[in-house]
Amino acid sequence: MAQYSADLDGVFVALADPTRRGVLRRLGRGPVSVGDLARDVPMTLPSFLKHVRMLETSGLISTVKAGRVRTCVLNRERLGLVDDWLAAERRAWEDRTDRLEQLLSEEDHP
Repeated sequence: MAQYSADLDGVFVALADPTRRGVLRRLGRGPVSVGDLARDVPMTLPSFLKHVRMLETSGLISTVKAGRVRTCVLNRERLGLVDDWLAAERRAWEDRTDRLEQLLSEEDHP
């Protein structure tokens, strides 16, 4: 459970930045070189590479180097951590609102 929590925390930290979310959005259409990704972002390459490293560390992307070109690939399975967490939270809140609705219904009809 501790590892799941650490993994989830890392994914949310990576998703917290709009630049990194933009990279993930772009990678959703397919693999892209770091150079092509960096062209769309108004920052220096070294600054952009910090974002790429954060995404790679969180497991949201992987990079493959072929010659001088480093290509980024989205790890869709890693996004499943967020989906699983959201589903569990959704169930918890639905259970709470169902109990509240039941309680209020009982008060209306004593």
